[in-house]
This record gives sequence, C-alpha cells and structure tokens, in this order.
Amino acid sequence: MKNIFLLPFLVFMLSCEQEGEFTKVNLNNHVSATATLLFTGNFEPTSGISVSGAVKIYFDNNQYYVTLNDFNISSGPDLKVYLSKSNTPNQFVTLGNLTSATNYTVPAGIDVADYSYVLIHCQQYNHLFATAKLIQN
Repeated sequence: MKNIFLLPFLVFMLSCEQEGEFTKVNLNNHVSATATLLFTGNFEPTSGISVSGAVKIYFDNNQYYVTLNDFNISSGPDLKVYLSKSNTPNQFVTLGNLTSATNYTVPAGIDVADYSYVLIHCQQYNHLFATAKLIQN
C-alpha cells in the first residue's frame, strides 16, 4: 500500500518541471566567416523554466546550421533541440541532444524556411522547456 502512494511522489520528483542548476552551453562557434545568416530568434521559457540566449540559422557550403548563442537553460533530462513548424512539438525535425555543442547540422533535404521555431524539449517526459520564434534576416 505504501508503494502506491510513493509512486506519484517519485514521478513528480523526476519530472522535467523540476528546476535544477543551469546548463551553460560552450560557445565555440564553428560556422565559417563566409556563412550567410538567414534567421535569428530569442529563447522564451515555458512555465517553471529559466532560459536565456539566442538562436541563429546559417547557410554555409550547401548546409544549414542552427547555432545557440549565449545560451543558458534549467537542467532537465533528455533535452532535445528541435526545428519546428509551430511553437509546440507537433511537426518538427530533431537536430540532436542538447549538449555543450553550439552548432547543430540541419539534415539534408530540410527547407529551413518551412520552420518558424527552434524548441528545447524534454522528450522523455514530453515537456517543452523553451521556444525561439525565428525572424528572417
């Protein structure tokens, strides 16, 4: 009987909404000086999350790159970087795990003009951490 009452408490304690220490992204920018800046945006947090920083999308050598700049976010499990058609993770392309990397390569064949947002999303608990609306330069 104790286990039944303990389970909801454990699920709550492990959820993405629990705020932890900030994750500081390493800002080593590897996009070349000749890259063309196409889109920019600033991250906005969702409820209970702290976030700051910007996102830029570049085109360089027939490849698109998503770059995070001066980026800080509350820690959470299984955080992913998405290129999304809306401010919710409904129609998106996964760019990879949120790590200390600053550049994420957009898969070949993806037209970045079709996507309006970059999202930080906890895939494990389906919790959106942050959104950045993209503005064309």
